[in-house]
Amino acid sequence: MEDRSHKVLLALVMLFLFAVIVLQYVCPGTECQLLRLRALSPAAAADPYRAEDETPARFVPRFNFTAGDLLRRGGLTIGRHLVRNIQLEQPCECRAGQKKCTCHRPGKRETWLFSRFSTGWSCGLHADWTELTNCVPSVVDSKKEVRLRPSRWLFLFSQGSSPGRNSKAEPLSAWASSQMCQHCRFMKQPWNFYYITILRDPVSRYLSEWRHVQRGATWKASLHVCDGRSPTTEELPSCYTGDDWSGCSLQEFMDCPYNLANNRQVRMLSDLSLVGCYNLSVMPEEQRNKVLLDSAKENLKRMAFFGLTEFQRKTQYLFEKTFNMNFISPFTQYNSTRASSVEIDEQTQQRIEALNFLDMELYDYAKDLFLQRYQYMRQKEHQEARRKRQEQRKILRAKQARLREQGENSS
Repeated sequence: MEDRSHKVLLALVMLFLFAVIVLQYVCPGTECQLLRLRALSPAAAADPYRAEDETPARFVPRFNFTAGDLLRRGGLTIGRHLVRNIQLEQPCECRAGQKKCTCHRPGKRETWLFSRFSTGWSCGLHADWTELTNCVPSVVDSKKEVRLRPSRWLFLFSQGSSPGRNSKAEPLSAWASSQMCQHCRFMKQPWNFYYITILRDPVSRYLSEWRHVQRGATWKASLHVCDGRSPTTEELPSCYTGDDWSGCSLQEFMDCPYNLANNRQVRMLSDLSLVGCYNLSVMPEEQRNKVLLDSAKENLKRMAFFGLTEFQRKTQYLFEKTFNMNFISPFTQYNSTRASSVEIDEQTQQRIEALNFLDMELYDYAKDLFLQRYQYMRQKEHQEARRKRQEQRKILRAKQARLREQGENSS
């Protein structure tokens, strides 16, 4: 009986050694082995940032970013989460049935949040980057909005975004928020402005906008101000006649050459004054596209913070680490949205991607930067935890040494 037990034990040992050898060939390198072993541990199973999305098991960066690009330091929060789900000394005052909340600093009538959820559409309906960077300083300085004037800094959030809801009820929140930067032209002011935004997968965003328009939504109140004026009807023709474009088919939506849904995230994140605003005759189309895309990438990289709708928990994690603040409830990853309910064939998918080719490239860039920042922040977190453990062990050893010394002296 004892001999049989020894054979079973030997078989288990041999099986373990065989598994280790196989792992060496399949995934060489200590880091990879540790990642696989951690994946089997209970702690990994409880990790809220795993398996929330389609992130590859081993992320391989495509773009080279500096440590300064990856490590962000800023000041505050994201749509409804900012006014209803953030731990503050003085929470925002939100009344039932009202979209806007009052967000004042403790003991002062100074707001810290510039958002549709706190100040309304102060710079126009779904203002883009070009409009906001020229509008916000004057709005803050105006006597009419003196209540907005902060003594040190003002935190601005792109209009209409609600990342925790994954645009389930607000399908335009992703593009509507693509308009932020960190170091803008008005930094000469005695306070700081922190800008954040949320991006979304271009195909899902496009389909969401179509469904929204199909139900009768319009943006007639949008000003599209650039270089001090709104575009003429010749510069920005309408895709429809009448009050709205309700009931339009996806084919009709795609066929309109003036549709602002095309490459909306790049347009709303870039500095339109660089390309003559909405005047398409200022420069060749290819040059215009390159300038817009480069501007959008630069503004995205320099903003205080940005997140991705498809990565809710990682967005929450990065925000909390960036601004050293915590949300009350975890963000929810909604996989069922109005866009996801739209079934399209491969040809239509390719057509949408072609119409949004600039947004596709921007999103690839944003996703790479976002995941690199997440990876970088997690590594720093692990390094800090290891440093604290080492410091605690050092203190414990010093304490034990003193006790031994006291014991020897007493004897």
